[in-house]
Amino acid sequence: MPTWLMKSEPDELSIQELARQGQARWDGVRNFQARNYLRAMQEGDLFLFYHSSCAQPGVAGIGRIVQGAYPDPSACDPQSPYHDPRTASGKNLWSAVDVAFEEAFPEVLALSQIKLCDDLKDLPLVQKGSRLSVMPVNLEHWDTILRLARQL
Repeated sequence: MPTWLMKSEPDELSIQELARQGQARWDGVRNFQARNYLRAMQEGDLFLFYHSSCAQPGVAGIGRIVQGAYPDPSACDPQSPYHDPRTASGKNLWSAVDVAFEEAFPEVLALSQIKLCDDLKDLPLVQKGSRLSVMPVNLEHWDTILRLARQL
């Protein structure tokens, strides 16, 4: 089963908010490569929930894909910050998935800690210039991150 890392700003959707809601739509992805990764996701796939653009960015927990990709409705909503005017032509370029809460880590595994781990030096998240909000994670990296997060 493929595993992923998905970034969200905690003031928009945090692992705690996902735990409270149980399930949510993951939308607003406006990068074609990240969108293609969303489209590759299947029901049941797991992802590392990464808090970004905050005081302490890092992996906060685990989520699960509960519905594969479908057209992102936020792209068509003029009131949404993720509105794409190109959708007025009837063509929606963007995708969303539905996610569910699986686990919150007791503490966020900080990006600074991830960068110190030799076993994660090839993780796309820590590569220079890698700013994707959605990315695949291989099983070795997945296992290492889980081990580190559960040791905190």
